[in-house]
Amino acid sequence: MSLLQALILGILQGATEFLPVSSSGHLVLVPWLLGWDASSLTFDTTVHLGTLLAVVIYFRRDIWQIIIGVLKTLQDRNLNDIHGRLGWLILAASIPAAVLGVLLADFFEQLFAAPGAAALFLLLTGLILFLSERMSRQTRPIESITWKDGLLIGLAQAGAIAPGISRSGSTIAAGLALGIKREAAARFSFLLALPIILGAGVFKLKDTLEVGIGSAEMATLTLGFATAAISGYACIHFLISYLRRHSLYLFAFYCWAFGFFSLVLVWVR
Repeated sequence: MSLLQALILGILQGATEFLPVSSSGHLVLVPWLLGWDASSLTFDTTVHLGTLLAVVIYFRRDIWQIIIGVLKTLQDRNLNDIHGRLGWLILAASIPAAVLGVLLADFFEQLFAAPGAAALFLLLTGLILFLSERMSRQTRPIESITWKDGLLIGLAQAGAIAPGISRSGSTIAAGLALGIKREAAARFSFLLALPIILGAGVFKLKDTLEVGIGSAEMATLTLGFATAAISGYACIHFLISYLRRHSLYLFAFYCWAFGFFSLVLVWVR
C-alpha cells in the first residue's frame, strides 16, 4: 500500500465511521472503484483504532462521568445515577452486535468481497435514514432512553455489521424513530461506538499480531491511524453541530446516489 492510499483510506475511514454513510461500504467500494488491492487486516485494525481514539478524545468528559457513574451504581447498588445508568445502557446495547459478529463472522467477511452487496446495502441505508426522518418526533433527551430503547438501538447496530449499512446511520435512525432528539441520538450513537470499535479492534488484533508488522508497513500504518483519528474527530464535531438544525435527508440522498452509481458500475464491469 502506498502512502497516498493510506492517506485516502485513513481519511475515508475516519469520516465515514461517524457520518451516516457506512464506513465499511466505502472501504469496500472505493478501493474497488479505483482498482486497488484490498487493504490488509493490520491496516484495517489500525485505522479502526484511530477512530476509537477520536471518540475517546471528543467525549472524554462524558466518558469520565460515565465511568464514575458506573462505579457509583456498583457502590450504591442502584441505577439512580444518570451517567452510571447510561453506561450500563451502552454496555447492554452493545451485546447484540457482539453476539452477531462472533456467530456470523465468516458470513459477513464474505460480503466484504462483494461490491454489489455493499452498493445494495448503501441504498438500504438511504431508505433507513429517509424513513427515520419521516417518523421522527424529536421530543426526548438522552436521559430518557430506556432499556427497551437501548435494546432496539443495539439491534439496529447489530444489523450494521454488513458492509454498506451505516452503524451510525442505523443507530441514529433508530433513536429518531423512538422519538429521541437528533443531537441526543447522535451522542448516544457515538458513545455506543466505543465498545463495538474496541471489541472489533481487540478481536482483529490477535490475528494482526500473528501475521506480524513489517518495518516497511510502519509509515502507512502511522499515516492511516493519524488521518483516521483526525478526520474522525472532525466529523463527530461536524455531525453533532449539523444535526442541531438539519435533518438526515442529505445523507440519505448521498447513499442513494453513491449506491446506485456503484451498482451501475458493477453491472457494467
